[in-house]
Amino acid sequence: METLTVALGDRSYPIHVGRGLIESAELLVLRQPKAAIVSNTTVAPLYLQRLADPLRRAGVEVVEMVLPDGERFKDWRTLNSIFDGLLERRCERSTTLIALGGGVVGDITGFAAACFQRGMPFIQVPTTLLAQVDSSVGGKTAINHPLGKNMIGAFHQPQLVLADTDTLNTLPDRELRAGLAEVIKYGLIRDLPFLEWLEANLESLLSREPTVLAEAICRSCRNKAEVVVADERETGERALLNLGHTFGHAIETGVGYGEWLHGEAIAVGSMMAAELSSQLGWIDRDELLRVEQLFRRAGLPVYGPALKVERYLELMQHDKKVQDGKLRLVLLQQLGKAVLSDAAPPAEIRRAIGARSAHA
Repeated sequence: METLTVALGDRSYPIHVGRGLIESAELLVLRQPKAAIVSNTTVAPLYLQRLADPLRRAGVEVVEMVLPDGERFKDWRTLNSIFDGLLERRCERSTTLIALGGGVVGDITGFAAACFQRGMPFIQVPTTLLAQVDSSVGGKTAINHPLGKNMIGAFHQPQLVLADTDTLNTLPDRELRAGLAEVIKYGLIRDLPFLEWLEANLESLLSREPTVLAEAICRSCRNKAEVVVADERETGERALLNLGHTFGHAIETGVGYGEWLHGEAIAVGSMMAAELSSQLGWIDRDELLRVEQLFRRAGLPVYGPALKVERYLELMQHDKKVQDGKLRLVLLQQLGKAVLSDAAPPAEIRRAIGARSAHA
């Protein structure tokens, strides 16, 4: 097991990465001997009892809640079902809420923890690669709105993150590849040596070689933790973690939540950002092709769905980085260095979308 720390003063917390951790009840430090585990219909049959039983043997009263699986259920109705369960089972502000699942479970459970009785402790136990390297770390919680992804939420840091790499053994190949989009992101925005390492080790990641997976997760979490510590509330540097997300969220909203996996949309969004960066003269065409080749090798799409350019632009106006009505995008000044910029002319943004859209 390797342990990293998100150093936020008295709200600091560990990220434990290793094999077989889901049954390690001693790692889950609770304020009171009661916990509510939130999972979904896919993950619960595989791991819920493996997490709950050791806690019960340690004297913890465990409440179980199982949500429907899918991005389309990251909404008010599902959020309210968590509140119903907490109230019906007489959970208190000091009860620990535990998210067991991927990014959807983590996001909605974290938001419930932020809201219930004005804030309760919660723990992230991510079971997908995407959640282990990105969404479980940093305290962003949210649900979706029909007009935009993650539009309603709160910052609420977990008490700890427990990333059991063995859970990736049951992850479908498509989900694993989607998680790699967020891993590649760290190399593109701030860690060129990591990008080079990924290029050298991608096949081992795809074949789920345990030590290589653990290395990728730890290096990704280390990058995420450093950015979160420097800019917890996303007033500056943290926005760079959203490479490809403005375009990608438009894809997810435009085609309907769940049709494209988040990582698939982010891969295309990152290619649109790289395309625009190339048009602006910041990276050259060889570097653009280098990025494209890495996403292709990861089995990820590099061209978007058949959405009209105008539809992309309409949806992108709901992005949280829009300021004073002006669209700001995360772009690549060079490989390994991203910037947040509003300097791209609208015509160039349209051209970049068109170049990477099936509806060019």
